[in-house]
Amino acid sequence: MTIATIGNAGSATSAGNPSAKIGIEDFLRILTTQLNYQDPLKPMDNTEFVAQLAQFTSLQENQQTNDKLDNLLNIQSATQSVGLIGRSVDVSASGGTQRGTVAGLDFSSGTPQLTITVAGGQQLTGVSLANISNVR
Repeated sequence: MTIATIGNAGSATSAGNPSAKIGIEDFLRILTTQLNYQDPLKPMDNTEFVAQLAQFTSLQENQQTNDKLDNLLNIQSATQSVGLIGRSVDVSASGGTQRGTVAGLDFSSGTPQLTITVAGGQQLTGVSLANISNVR
């Protein structure tokens, strides 16, 4: 049984950077500035205003969806790693593939890190799910 890796889905986007998210206060500040500097002879069209508001609402909903998906992926990753305790796995390491048994699990870094006991009693610590190539 092979386990597909679970990557950080939001790492390349602004989802991981809270300061990069635009809030309602930012939108209202931009809108107020836009209204202050508009041409009095050509005021903003109501349909433009409604379209901008709809786009902002859509942006906020997309950001919330991304946050919820990130949480779901973290939960799935944790559940997947708990199920590996006591199982025999193949680990891809810098020296090649090694076979061992999952002996422990650590969540202190925010992501599951496995401890694997390989032949001879040696323990590999800090192994991520991405390094597991096969589960027996």
